[in-house]
Amino acid sequence: MGNMLHVSQPLADRPTLAEAVVEAMRDGIRDRTFVPEQTYSVQQVADRLGVSRSPVREGLLKLEEAGLVQFSRNRGFHVVLPRSRDVAEIFGVRLALEPAAAARVARRGDDDLLAAVRAAMDALRTAAAAVDDAEFWHHDRELHRLLLVGGGNPRAANIVAALRSTTALLGPPTSAGPRDLRQIGEEHAPIVEAVLGRDGSGAAAAMTAHLTSTGLLLVAQAEGVPADHPDVRAIWDDVVG
Repeated sequence: MGNMLHVSQPLADRPTLAEAVVEAMRDGIRDRTFVPEQTYSVQQVADRLGVSRSPVREGLLKLEEAGLVQFSRNRGFHVVLPRSRDVAEIFGVRLALEPAAAARVARRGDDDLLAAVRAAMDALRTAAAAVDDAEFWHHDRELHRLLLVGGGNPRAANIVAALRSTTALLGPPTSAGPRDLRQIGEEHAPIVEAVLGRDGSGAAAAMTAHLTSTGLLLVAQAEGVPADHPDVRAIWDDVVG
């Protein structure tokens, strides 16, 4: 299989071997080392990672529960990328959680939280100006996490982080449409301005607009059609409403 997986730190440093397998597999799916058309074996993964088959199978079962791999009897497994309706469902969940959280932060966030939100936005802009994809998406995730945790629901932050790891397998949202990092970053500006201005309804509306824009582009990417294709809006309206 060649360089099948890219593992950023020793497996022994991860919480469990199964979780290490999950992370390594997600990395492999994201960088297209694993492709949907090909069948892979548990033993191939175990050999590459230098672990036994047991944690590999456990990790793959977790990915199967998430709908990202599918086992074939006596043939191994293959990758299943998120479908357009899967993406719409994910953004439906995010829309149920994140606008309300942004509104709560705007209304109740303390000075330290608001300073952290402002700093995350500044870091997002700096990374966009430097065209540093890794830093940009790190600060993007951190900004969304701050608003969810600051809104009083750490569990929601964990849910959204897991959902984002699934849609990330399709590739970055910059590949789903004409937006560059600067444009994506500036979509967060009305959210942050409303939060800092203590405008709860404005923060919720801005977050809704941002998630809807991104969600529609990723639905189009998963569907393999242009963003303005009528099927995209039909799927979105059917799932999200």
